[in-house]
Formats: sequence, C-alpha cells, structure tokens
Amino acid sequence: MNRVLVATTNRGKLAELVPVLAEVGWTAVGLDAFPGVPVAPEDAGDLAGNARAKALHYAAATGLPALADDSGLEVRALGGAPGVRSARYAGPDADDARNRRRLLAALDGVQDRRARFACALCLVEAGAPVVEVLGACEGRIGWTPRGRGGFGYDPLFVPDDPLAAGRTFAELEPEDKRRISHRARALAALRRALEAPSRGDAAAAGDRPDAER
Repeated sequence: MNRVLVATTNRGKLAELVPVLAEVGWTAVGLDAFPGVPVAPEDAGDLAGNARAKALHYAAATGLPALADDSGLEVRALGGAPGVRSARYAGPDADDARNRRRLLAALDGVQDRRARFACALCLVEAGAPVVEVLGACEGRIGWTPRGRGGFGYDPLFVPDDPLAAGRTFAELEPEDKRRISHRARALAALRRALEAPSRGDAAAAGDRPDAER
C-alpha cells in the first residue's frame, strides 16, 4: 500500500495519524486533496459505525484506499457519554472549550471520574476485506483543564499509563501521547491486522469495534 486517504478534516487527528502511517511506509493524503468530494454522513449509533460509513464513502468517491477514524470520550459516571457525540457534546456548533465546560458541569461533585478514550479505525481498500479495529486508553477526568497541547478533551484526560505520570494528554510531549493514546493503539491493531495471514481475522487482531462496552 502506497497512498492512503486519511478521511478526516480534524487537524488534530491528522497530525497524530500521519507520522504513525509514515513509520509503516504509507503516504497519507488528506481530504483537502479532494475538495469536491461530498462530506460523509456521521449518523451511526457508535464509533465503529461512523468509521465504517466514512471509509466506504471516501474510498468510493476517490478511488483510493481510505482510512477513517471515529473517536470519543466515554465517561463511566455519565453512562458512556459523550461517546459518539464527543465533538458535538455542547451543541452542533460547539468548540473544544465549550465541550470541556459542559463535561465538567456534568461531573460537578461526582467523585467517580473513570473514563476512557476509544478510537475506531476502518480501512477500505478495493479488492480486500474491510478491516476494523478499536483502540482504547483508560484513565480519568481531571477537575480542571491542564496543558496546552493536544485538542478536544485532552486537557481533562489523565491516562492510567505510567508514562503519563499523572499528566493530562495535553501536558504530554506529542511523541509520548502517540505511544499510549487510543489512536496509537488502534493503529497498532490495524498494523497487526494487515500483517495477519488472512484479513478475515482482522477483528481478532485488536479489540473488537464495540464503543458501548
């Protein structure tokens, strides 16, 4: 595989995906190279469904293999919310800061701060089975935003991984975040799936794409 369309307009996601893809010899092409392509719908009930719909849409529209990502933050005390609505948690036009404020308001006084970031990846390539994997990073929600890096809920999310040492995703160096993030783990699972003897075993190569568990 040489060129892969990374089916996202989120610059933060693209910045995380491109270096990892380059490490395995893939040249990433962004959606900005195809300005006339209609935007894919994202109306599935879970992360995996959205990733699948986007990958199928953009592969058909561009003729390139398409790698689509859908990711979200799942907070235990909120029944898994914001989940698939993470980017629109505070409304359809909300920015990252508004989403963070709503999350903190929803958790006001709540002691159970357990959460996880989940990332569903779907790769669609002509003549090959669809590959779907899930990566997750367990952690907790902090009480106040910390750090200037990352995007989205990164200033609130403190991963369990010892490498983080109590820092939020936004406080980590980019290379450290790439090592332990949900997206990095999903990409590792994707690579194992592609290297498997049969792509029919793709879902077994990583966590199954079930955003509701």
